[in-house]
Amino acid sequence: MKTLMFPLACALAVALVLPSCSSDTSEKAAGLEPCVEDTAGFQWEVDRFEDIRILRYRIPCWNRLTVRQKELVYYLTQAGLAGRDIVWDQNYEHNLAIRNVLEKIYTSYTGDKKAEGWGHFETYVKQVWMSNGIHHHYSNLKHQPRFDRAYFAALLSATGTACAPELVEVIFDPAVDARKVEKDASRGLVENSAGNFYGEGVSTAEAQAFYEKMNQPGDRAPLSYGLNSRLVKENGTLKEEVYKIGGLYSAALEQVVMWLEKAEKVAENDKQAVALRKLAEYYKTGDLRTWDDFNIAWVRATEGDIDFIHGFVEVYNDPLGLRGSYESIVEINDFEASDRMKVMMENAQWFEDNSPIMDQHKKKEVKGITYKVVSVAGEAGDASPATPVGVNLPNAQWIRAMHGSKSVSLGNIEDAYSRAAGSGLLDEFCHDQEEIDRAKKHGDMAGKLHTAMHEVIGHASGQLEENVQASSLSLKEYHSTIEEGRADLVALYYVMDQKLVDMGLMPDLEVGKAEYDAYLRNGLLVQLRRLKVGEDIEEAHMRNRAWVSNWVVEKGSADGVVVKVVRDGKTYYDVRDYAKLRGLFGELLKEVQRITSQGDYEAARALADGYGKKVVPAVHAEVLERSARLNIPPYAGFLNPVLEPVTDASGNITDVKVSYMESFPEQMLYYSDKYGFLSR
Repeated sequence: MKTLMFPLACALAVALVLPSCSSDTSEKAAGLEPCVEDTAGFQWEVDRFEDIRILRYRIPCWNRLTVRQKELVYYLTQAGLAGRDIVWDQNYEHNLAIRNVLEKIYTSYTGDKKAEGWGHFETYVKQVWMSNGIHHHYSNLKHQPRFDRAYFAALLSATGTACAPELVEVIFDPAVDARKVEKDASRGLVENSAGNFYGEGVSTAEAQAFYEKMNQPGDRAPLSYGLNSRLVKENGTLKEEVYKIGGLYSAALEQVVMWLEKAEKVAENDKQAVALRKLAEYYKTGDLRTWDDFNIAWVRATEGDIDFIHGFVEVYNDPLGLRGSYESIVEINDFEASDRMKVMMENAQWFEDNSPIMDQHKKKEVKGITYKVVSVAGEAGDASPATPVGVNLPNAQWIRAMHGSKSVSLGNIEDAYSRAAGSGLLDEFCHDQEEIDRAKKHGDMAGKLHTAMHEVIGHASGQLEENVQASSLSLKEYHSTIEEGRADLVALYYVMDQKLVDMGLMPDLEVGKAEYDAYLRNGLLVQLRRLKVGEDIEEAHMRNRAWVSNWVVEKGSADGVVVKVVRDGKTYYDVRDYAKLRGLFGELLKEVQRITSQGDYEAARALADGYGKKVVPAVHAEVLERSARLNIPPYAGFLNPVLEPVTDASGNITDVKVSYMESFPEQMLYYSDKYGFLSR
């Protein structure tokens, strides 16, 4: 499970989990090379268009890695990028063909680039790059070009570019494949989704029945059925097209495996090498049991400085919550920041034992949790350009229960957000100066603590009742939002606990108050700026923040726990009793864990739809108007650093240099040219 960056502006950075790059006595004592890092003049934001800003992040302390470690990081980033085309095709069957057309025009057009039409065309191309396809990466709605068919035809003619009529209709007709992921079951989850996980003629009922037959009641180690395949119908019979070498996406996976096998040879230790070998075997065979074997080996490989996430992982883009999107994140441990947060990992059992959930839903023994703050060295697939800030894996509940899990916070990504942020949203949406001051003083620390607890103790907590299916099957299309809400509620419950102060994780409970303010401010108001007029809340994380926030406000209304304030025509929410609010978060956590542990689909639907889907039009219009004046795009994408190997006369890598591209188009075109293994 991944945590996405909240659409908040944090004015001040604090030292809780940010990478520390100063040379001090602790570094000398540890024998570490001084960290050489000069960010003076570094341009953190490089582009803006529509609702997007493009940022860059740095790899801190790169000089501390050995040549062998740098080589490992290089191979892992190349393995990730080699599969980049996969997620484009998963997102929509025509994405790669449309990308080819758009990029051919973009690179070869020599006409008037100051014309209004060209500006609209360039913006559309950037939107498509940002989303890995023609549907918005967050809302799932299709991007609508602001240039017309006639101008597009003129561009095609001027550049000698061929474009099939079918693609023209896809681009310009709003009704054709309008939504990548359908969340409303009444419209047909599979039937109305444009994503490329299901073939023509496959219905929701057929797909669900297909996988229901595979489930074995009482199976303590169920396979993640459907995770790495496309379900199609041939001669009236359903069959899976498996992602593997020799199967679907073979051309890209061959390149992925080549780089993984290079990485295995320079692995930091045997456990890491075993995990890499298992991952390569999985891509060769497509065997889901091998995927489980890889995840178990990966969870056990905790000693190295380098780690990675790679595979068909998150299931948000599948309306049925079964099929994983391709992604890759390469990580370098931030030792100092990880050490500061180690206490949370070591006390995981305390958090479980003291949770407000029912005793039968608590784990008697929390196993194998590891938590690190890391610096990202490269991302690809569904993790780029839009990136998470925290991740907890593996997703298989039985593996987490029996073997443990890994949680990471992406420290240099959070750092880049903080350095590029301003205080405009705080000034506009905070209820009063006290809330603004608290947010500026504690907001960064509060947000990072929330992310850490969400990943470390949130996703790793709780257990299913006996013979209850995995929530991806029992809760179906509501699985993702319920799981993200459950992890949020764990974090919210504990961020106001004196235990965190006693652990030294925060100075006082003012940090918890800052997080309560921020969560409700976001869930009830700020995140609405991401929606267009008339839209419902569909995305799993946005919906979970909405249903959590709306539920506690409703339940606490009689006692005045949270009060809605309208002043000068503007809506605010004021928390009047933080202790009682914590109690409400605990009450809701207990219910959400029950829903998960018992597989209560109807209760999940009532919560997610009843409290999290609909938007009050007047409030939405107000938020859009207030936000427009601030000119702060609600979404961000990132450019990745470029890793370039230095070799000797024999071709051996002697160093790997890091450079940073200056523009978004430069990187996107470079990737298509070098890693377009499915689009050539």
